[in-house]
Amino acid sequence: MQTLNQTNITVLVLATVLVAMACVKADWVRAWREGINPSAPEVPDGAFVLARVVFLSIAAMGVYTAVQGFGVADDLSWSEGELTSAVRGATDDLDGFPFQVDPLGAPLAFDDYATLIVDKVTENGGGDAPATGVNAEPSDADTDADAHLTVTAEGVDKAFCVHVVRTRSKKDDSTPPGAAGADGTLTLAGYRLTATTREGAC
Repeated sequence: MQTLNQTNITVLVLATVLVAMACVKADWVRAWREGINPSAPEVPDGAFVLARVVFLSIAAMGVYTAVQGFGVADDLSWSEGELTSAVRGATDDLDGFPFQVDPLGAPLAFDDYATLIVDKVTENGGGDAPATGVNAEPSDADTDADAHLTVTAEGVDKAFCVHVVRTRSKKDDSTPPGAAGADGTLTLAGYRLTATTREGAC
């Protein structure tokens, strides 16, 4: 993203140089040429007019391209306000989030907390926020029951710490039907998440 913005700035600088060149007086150019090569033929006024038109046209195209480029860069990066709102929305969605686990204890609704949080933040980003660029970094001491994840996004210096706690919820247990419609014998344990967030890395 930074490279894209640097490219746009470079294009604007070049456009400014072209505009400056278009403003140079014809008498200055003639005097300069005569100083370098006194025998050189005189440049007609029409050549200066054509050069100005070319310089200004290229400069205008450069400005247009740079403006469009800044728009693309904005669409590909998050703003601080977008991330703040998205993390708060994701936290609201995760607080009370129900799910079951398989017999090995792995959640059936998501792969891990990091993936779940990234998905929820992206969902709450709004229409102007990018669909990518969010990262949730787990803490080293995280467990299945208690985890702290640092949420960041492309283009934003601010970070958020999302704290999730898993608690047993028997009312969310599920017993899938057995073979041929018979009553199932396997109960999938239900859980719920409690989620909070604060500014700053975990």
